[in-house]
Amino acid sequence: MHRKLLSYISLFTMLALLLVGPMGCSSTADQKTAATIEPATERYFIFDTIVSVRVYDDRMTSQHFEEIGAQLERIDQRMNRQLAGSEIDRVNQAAGKKEVSVSDDTFKVIQTAIDYAAASGGHFEPTIGPLVDLWGIGSENPAVPAEDELTAAVQRMNYKDVVLNPETHAILLKREGMSLDLGAIAKGYAADVIADYLQQQDFHSAIIDLGGNILAMGAKPDGSPWNIGIQDPGEKRGQHLGTLKVVNKTIVTSGVYERFFEADGKLYHHILNPFTGYPVDNDLLSVTIVTDTSMDADAMSTSVFSLGLDEGRRFVESRGDAEAIFVTTDHQIYLTSGLTDTFKLTNEDYQLAK
Repeated sequence: MHRKLLSYISLFTMLALLLVGPMGCSSTADQKTAATIEPATERYFIFDTIVSVRVYDDRMTSQHFEEIGAQLERIDQRMNRQLAGSEIDRVNQAAGKKEVSVSDDTFKVIQTAIDYAAASGGHFEPTIGPLVDLWGIGSENPAVPAEDELTAAVQRMNYKDVVLNPETHAILLKREGMSLDLGAIAKGYAADVIADYLQQQDFHSAIIDLGGNILAMGAKPDGSPWNIGIQDPGEKRGQHLGTLKVVNKTIVTSGVYERFFEADGKLYHHILNPFTGYPVDNDLLSVTIVTDTSMDADAMSTSVFSLGLDEGRRFVESRGDAEAIFVTTDHQIYLTSGLTDTFKLTNEDYQLAK
């Protein structure tokens, strides 16, 4: 049985579905949609976050939601490194000793992670597990590690030391102490799996939200674009700095506000620099990626945040299949070229950079 939330929970997401008109009131089209089609909605607690699936079709049943829950559980059982006996855990336990064969989907996610590591020059690092464990950000006892501990952890990280065997789907970590962590890509993969399932069941209009990783499937039931709110990184979740109109796109944000702790008056966020061992410090508050597949958006948002504004923009613009919104510490918003007509600034505390 999947771990379904049994009571109503208010969802504070990095990106929330907004159905708003020009002056904060519902538009005519949105009023009609809301009045005629109520989404079938289910929520799950998995991957240490709240997952919400809203399907705008009265053919959606509890059986469909049960099957989605089972798929989420299967992904968690395979890719959760903290779960003893998971495929990733078995790969990590065998580091420096032997290769371990994994399922098709786990191999696909690891292969994609390695591809992003290479494309980003190591700024996306799937072997970052030792560093994640050392900081413990998001756990009950986060702490600033000692310098020698950081040095040792960084030395155990290198995506080039991951050996993939496409024929047997075996994974080998060359050195003991290495540890794969798919936390920056697995949620995106899960969103894509849900969308694929819904499409196979002949559903065409849905919002899939994995703790702020948004996949806007198709268009709204009336055929108009979804209006997605982009999180204000300086406020609580649910507060927005602008909106973005999309059809059949995924929107994923990485930001300093997601998970952090404070020590000696300084904030330490969870996006770690694989070269220094410390949280990334490059004057960015958040990066939002807009693209076709959520797995790509998930990996790209972390990669681009670590690369920084200038290199990150070049990385996104060079691909041709993605767009990005960069928010800097001085409240400037930088857009890649494909978003100038679809992004609307709604918060006067921010400015669009020229």
